[in-house]
Amino acid sequence: MSPLELTAYAFVVGLTVCGLAGSAMELISGRKIAFVEPYVSPSHILRSLAATACAGPFMLFNDALDARRTGRISTLALMSCCCTAIAWSLALGVVVLAIASWASRLLGSDFPA
Repeated sequence: MSPLELTAYAFVVGLTVCGLAGSAMELISGRKIAFVEPYVSPSHILRSLAATACAGPFMLFNDALDARRTGRISTLALMSCCCTAIAWSLALGVVVLAIASWASRLLGSDFPA
């Protein structure tokens, strides 16, 4: 695979993981996902970190859209948040693929690394 294909694949994997985690969290809690309770809480640090790591781009995009609708941020700030969410999704995809590669080698799978 070329570097561009690998980058696109990692981005799509990150977007998929983010979407699945965010949708599952919304279904379980019945609330829109955002950087607020019950998803992010100072009393549950590890749960908050896991939720933010997996569904963070989805949370950021939702919060940025809400802020833009109410006029709290400019269009430029919204675009900045969108770019950050895209980069975050790419990073999440790279981490998920690295974990999958590590796990396949650990289990002795014939999955190409």
